[in-house]
Amino acid sequence: MAKKPDATAGTPATVALARAGIRFTALAYEHDPRAAAYGLEAAEKLGIPPERVFKTLLVSVDGSLVVGIVPVAEQLDLKALAAAVGGKRAEMAAPALAERKTGYVVGGISPIGQKVALPTVLDESAILHETILVSGGRRGLDLELAPDDLLAVTNGRYAPIARAR
Repeated sequence: MAKKPDATAGTPATVALARAGIRFTALAYEHDPRAAAYGLEAAEKLGIPPERVFKTLLVSVDGSLVVGIVPVAEQLDLKALAAAVGGKRAEMAAPALAERKTGYVVGGISPIGQKVALPTVLDESAILHETILVSGGRRGLDLELAPDDLLAVTNGRYAPIARAR
């Protein structure tokens, strides 16, 4: 009997996690193209508190790209991210550049399995949770995993980079 294809498998993020032997749970939901905030939509549709769902943002720090990962209900503190990687000036990367460098579409950018390995910083609030969720590499797919495992697979680090809206 043939296996039914898994609708949640096959993104570069899930492949990278499987290769690294990291345990994760793929959580799919029906993405609404009219959703204004992808991360908040994921939290609502999956029934997960927003402080456990994290968004992946690409930032140019002194001309080099850096990944910042913060809770979906908060904002990225650009100065704090720059300081965390030893930089001075930070600005959000253009969406087209973020897509080109990561291989993912905006709203589905995963910090895992990107085309180019970039310095990665996870907001320290993640350590308060046994597991967190990040994008799985496409809109409508999140991956649940331990924060330390996320840092292991991205070679990232913790820092206080989020601020309330």
